[in-house]
Amino acid sequence: MRVFLDTNVLVSALATRGLCAELYERLLMEQEVVIGEPVVAEVLDIMRRKFLASDSLLAKVEAELRLLEIIPAQPAAPKLPIQDREDPWIIACALAGKADCFVTGDAELLGLGKVKNLPIFSPRACWEKLLARTLDR
Repeated sequence: MRVFLDTNVLVSALATRGLCAELYERLLMEQEVVIGEPVVAEVLDIMRRKFLASDSLLAKVEAELRLLEIIPAQPAAPKLPIQDREDPWIIACALAGKADCFVTGDAELLGLGKVKNLPIFSPRACWEKLLARTLDR
């Protein structure tokens, strides 16, 4: 399964302990994790501004992210009924990358349920889907 992670999930996974960190580790082991070039830029910006990450830490974070499949920024974005003007561009990357699902903590995106054939899950819902698959084996 190709799982596209939104910026907020990655920041939580890389900067804190908890569900997002565990989900990220498990996805890396069991699934294909896909992100977009705009996500890389946002993660680094947030880590710099909100967590005051040093240049050396930012370089390590970027190096880790670049080990993932990164979808380039797209020339067009879907029209979505949301406030954040950056999110459609991230969704465009997920669609272009043929992701099977999009994982985010963003309430507006979660409220959409899906965009085209791309289901949108919270980290908890994604975790539960992974757990259910494990139990089904």
